[in-house]
Amino acid sequence: MKTSNKGSAKPKTDKQTADQVSELTTNRLSVYLRSLNALEGAGVRTISSHALAEQFQLNAAQIRKDLAYFGEFGVRGVGYYVRDLKRHLRQILGLDRKLRVAIMGAGNLGLALADYPGFRQEGFEISALFDNLREKVGQQSRGGVPIHDIHDLKKIARREGIRIAVIAVPQGSAQQVLNLVVASGIKAVLNFSPGALQVPDGVKLKSVDLTVSLESLSFFLAQGETRGD
Repeated sequence: MKTSNKGSAKPKTDKQTADQVSELTTNRLSVYLRSLNALEGAGVRTISSHALAEQFQLNAAQIRKDLAYFGEFGVRGVGYYVRDLKRHLRQILGLDRKLRVAIMGAGNLGLALADYPGFRQEGFEISALFDNLREKVGQQSRGGVPIHDIHDLKKIARREGIRIAVIAVPQGSAQQVLNLVVASGIKAVLNFSPGALQVPDGVKLKSVDLTVSLESLSFFLAQGETRGD
């Protein structure tokens, strides 16, 4: 483990560093952050990369490599200060600021996502829901998130400073809704609708296909049954 005698260094966050970091790396940083949350909750103050890896079934060498992209956070003879490393990872992931999120679609999935408490705990504020059904517009989720007409998206996105959109509409409407999101100036989108969507350069799209995940689990079960497990 690379260590410093001067304590935790300030993370490197320049564009060159960002260009070098893969999406897999950022996904692992999120896992490290969850692990650190658990350690801090348990009252642990310091931990080595080896102990961190052992406790949470991670890879110590990978942890050190991932963190090295952003600076030297270890202290010789000590390891990592849990609270300091957690703060640095939140800064690297952009979680040191409140991010406003809008959900496209006020159906069962959209309403469930809007009221999920874990988002707020991690700094994501669900500011608005959008739908095209008149009977839903003007209503609220159980948690109090207002439902707006999707045709007002651009105006409300600017007014509320919405940075991320979540697509939770049927597949047939997803691309049209995504086009409205892009036109509103939102550049980060999480998509729960099945199928491939197209976004222009400069817009980041991540898709969560629940059906694909279920099919993967089905394959696992089918293979076990074939083997007679």
